[in-house]
Amino acid sequence: MANEVADKRVLVVDDDPSLLKLISMRLQGAGYQVEQADSGKQALGIMETFNPNLVISDLRMEGMDGMALFGAVRERYPGLPVIILTAHGTIPDAIEATKKGVFSYLTKPFDSQQLLTAAADAIRLHPMVSDENQQSDDANWRSAIISRSAKMEELLQQARQVADSDVSIFINSQSGTGKELLAKAIHLVSERANAPFVAVNCAAIPESLFESELFGHTKGAFTGANREHVGLFQSANGGTLFLDEIGDMPLNFQVKLLRALQEREVRPVGATQPISIDVRIISATHRDLEQAIQAGDFREDLYYRLNVVELQLPPLSERRDDIPLLVNHFLGQVLSRSRKQVTGYSDEAMELLIAAPWPGNVRQLQNVVEQTVALCNGPLIPAELVQKALRDKPSTLPSFARARDEFERRYLADLLKATTGNVTQAARIAGRNRTEFYKLLDKHHLSPEAFRE
Repeated sequence: MANEVADKRVLVVDDDPSLLKLISMRLQGAGYQVEQADSGKQALGIMETFNPNLVISDLRMEGMDGMALFGAVRERYPGLPVIILTAHGTIPDAIEATKKGVFSYLTKPFDSQQLLTAAADAIRLHPMVSDENQQSDDANWRSAIISRSAKMEELLQQARQVADSDVSIFINSQSGTGKELLAKAIHLVSERANAPFVAVNCAAIPESLFESELFGHTKGAFTGANREHVGLFQSANGGTLFLDEIGDMPLNFQVKLLRALQEREVRPVGATQPISIDVRIISATHRDLEQAIQAGDFREDLYYRLNVVELQLPPLSERRDDIPLLVNHFLGQVLSRSRKQVTGYSDEAMELLIAAPWPGNVRQLQNVVEQTVALCNGPLIPAELVQKALRDKPSTLPSFARARDEFERRYLADLLKATTGNVTQAARIAGRNRTEFYKLLDKHHLSPEAFRE
C-alpha cells in the first residue's frame, strides 16, 4: 500500500483534535504526506502552499463547515476530490453532498481499511497533476503532456536523452495519441528551443503543392504565383520541422526531400540558386513504413535518413492510469469556456472511461468529455452518458489520408467487380499500367481472383 501512495498529499480537516490526530497517523502509516487543519479557513490557507491530492473534512464544524469548504475547494481546484466525514445523524446530508460532487463519505466510527481504501480510490479516480512538476524549470518542456504512467515516463526519458543530439527522430504511433505534442516537447527541451517549431500534416497537402509548400516558390514561378512564398523549411530555419503523417508524402517528392536533407539546402520553385537551411527533422506516421517500402510507396533511403532514433508513442489503451488525469484536464478546458455547472464524473462513469477500449486514443477521449459535458444536466456526469458517448461514433470527419484510402479501396473493388477480376481491362479503365495497378491492389489487399466468376 505504501508504495502505491508514495508522495500523495492529503489535507485532513477536523475541529476534533483527537480525531484529527488519529486520521493523520493512519494515513501517514500508509505512506501519505499529511497536513492538518482544525477549521475550514485554516485549510484554505494551507492549500495555498501544500497542493493536496485529496481533502478529508468533517461535515459539521464551527464556522465554515465541510460543505462550505467543499464549495470553496471546488471553485478554485475543480478536480480535487473531497471525502466527507459524518456522524450517523447526518448521513442524509452526506448523501446529498455526494450528489453535488463530493467524492464519498465515511460514517463515524470507521476502521483504518475503510479510510485507506476511500483515500486510494479518490486519488486513483481523480488524480491531480503535480504542481511541483509543473513549476519545475526542467519539467516545463513536457508540461503539455498529461501523464503519470510508467510507459509514458520511459518514453519521455528517451525523448529527453535524444533531444540535444540533433539527430532525426521518427515517432511511430496510432492516430490520436499526441504525436505533435511529443514533437513540440522535444523541441522545447533541445538547444533549438528559442527558434521556430513548424508542424505540417503531409496528408493535408495536395500532391501538386508539396514542393511549393515545403521549399517555397518565387514570384511568377507558375500560374497563380503572384508573389514570393517562403517555404516551411525556411520558416523553421534554426528550429524544428515536424512532418506528421510522413507516410502520405508523394513518392515523387520523397527524392527531393532526401536531397534537401543530405545537402542541407532547398531550392524554391522557380529559383536558380539553392538556399541553405538548418533544421532538425522530427517525423511521424501511423502507417507501417516498412510495409510501405516493400510495396514501393516509400523510399528506403529516406526512411533510414528520417529514422535515426525511433520513439514508440503508446496508445491510450496501454496507459490507462493516465485516463483520469486526461479526463480532468479536458473537463477543466471545457468548463473554462462553458456555463455548465458540472463538478466531475461519477465513480461509475470514471470506471467506464478507464476500462473503455479507446481505438481513437486521446483524441477520442477528448471528444467523449466534450460530448458528455454538453449533454449533462446535473453536477455529476453519470455513467449512462459515458456509455452513450462510447457507443456513438465520433462526429469528426475522417482525415484526408483515410478518406483517400477508403475511396481508392472502393474504386478498385468496383473496377474488379465490373471487369470480373480482369486486371488488364481494369487497369486500362483506371488509366494505369498493369504494374502500377497491381501495386495498388497489393496496397489495399485486393485479390483479382476473388472477383472472378
